[in-house]
Amino acid sequence: MSQGIRGGLLRRHRDFRLLWCGETAGKFGTSVTGVAMPLVAVSTLHASTFEVGLLSAAAWAPWLIIGLPVGAWVDRLRRRPIMLTSAVVSVLLFASIPIAAWFEWLSIGLLLAVALLTGTAAVFFQTAYSAYLPSILEPDDQPEGNAKLHGSASAAQIAGLGAGGLIAQVAGAVNGMFANAATFLVSLLCLAGIRHREPRVTRAAPHPTSLVSEVREGLRLIAADPWLRTFTLFGATSNLALMGYQSIQVVFLVRSVGLTPGTVGALVAATSAGGVTGAFVARRAAHRIGTARAILLFELGFSMLALLMPLTAGGAGILLFVTGGFCVCVGVVAGNIIKATFQQRYCPPDLLGRLTASTAFLSYGTIPIGALLGGALGTALGLRTAMAVTTAGVPLAALILFFSPIRRSRDLPVSLRPEGNSKLPLDPDAASVLPRQ
Repeated sequence: MSQGIRGGLLRRHRDFRLLWCGETAGKFGTSVTGVAMPLVAVSTLHASTFEVGLLSAAAWAPWLIIGLPVGAWVDRLRRRPIMLTSAVVSVLLFASIPIAAWFEWLSIGLLLAVALLTGTAAVFFQTAYSAYLPSILEPDDQPEGNAKLHGSASAAQIAGLGAGGLIAQVAGAVNGMFANAATFLVSLLCLAGIRHREPRVTRAAPHPTSLVSEVREGLRLIAADPWLRTFTLFGATSNLALMGYQSIQVVFLVRSVGLTPGTVGALVAATSAGGVTGAFVARRAAHRIGTARAILLFELGFSMLALLMPLTAGGAGILLFVTGGFCVCVGVVAGNIIKATFQQRYCPPDLLGRLTASTAFLSYGTIPIGALLGGALGTALGLRTAMAVTTAGVPLAALILFFSPIRRSRDLPVSLRPEGNSKLPLDPDAASVLPRQ
């Protein structure tokens, strides 16, 4: 049945509509947190620059500490209860900040604990959510579902960046955390309203396997498969470059280009809008030219324009930054949509949680390193030179995709071959089995 006759997912699929609303609210809350938490630390607790940096590190640390075992746990359990529990934990933790302030218990230690624990909840939620989506959507609907979720997430993150500062200004940085908790409450209510119930998880193995064995299985799956290995290596390298320039772009725009903080905020929001565009064009490009070719177009072609960003100057020269940053965001979001659909179709359902956690562990592990690298290069070489080095890393990372089986294929494969792809010839024609959407 054609898409036009069936109508869009948001109109005809109640459970997906609730999942979409819940995920969008959660992404908005996460984006607000990125602004509100540092404001609480700086304006209320007069935290040092190092202490504010620790808040970001604490939010990402759980991926490195528990990311791998969480993938195995998610594959052993039903995914929706995990997501519900994660949302409840986030609501309570964020609400605890203004309550602690009322009793004069608020401290940097408490903020770090909240950042660490909500980051842990995010690991469970994101891993379970990525594995849960294929269970409520048919394979033909998954590309549209991923496009809508990624597009709304990008829009929510843009809105959250502005709302975080506005909420803090109207209600105060500390009391504004109640609004942040409310976004996760909306997410909780939406998830609770989903009618689909997952079947009880059954293990195919005759004897129970250890958690360590299951973690190893997820890592072996990535190491042995050329498609998964390529995407994981690319993700880790790309995040290193992306965080390298993003960690210094605000300082670069203020100190090297001479822009005001308000103008800087507007420029960063304008570049982030590329994510919405990427979500809109991803499925159309994949349908027209093939999923593998679309990946190269977005991740390599669009990322080349990142090289414009270090050339930014005052006046009309700020358009160079907007153009480069906008195109990078288009490529990142569009590429993520295509990769997410590929992964959900390609990986066996009982391994999807482990695969999601393993790839996140390896990819997100370079995020703090990239941030430190950007700061170090900015100090040693100067901000403009550091921007040039780190933005050049974005298209260079995409060469990993170019020199892989992706370059020889029109479409990405849709199923994992039984004995591991590394033992079979990489025939591009044999891999091009993705049906037209």
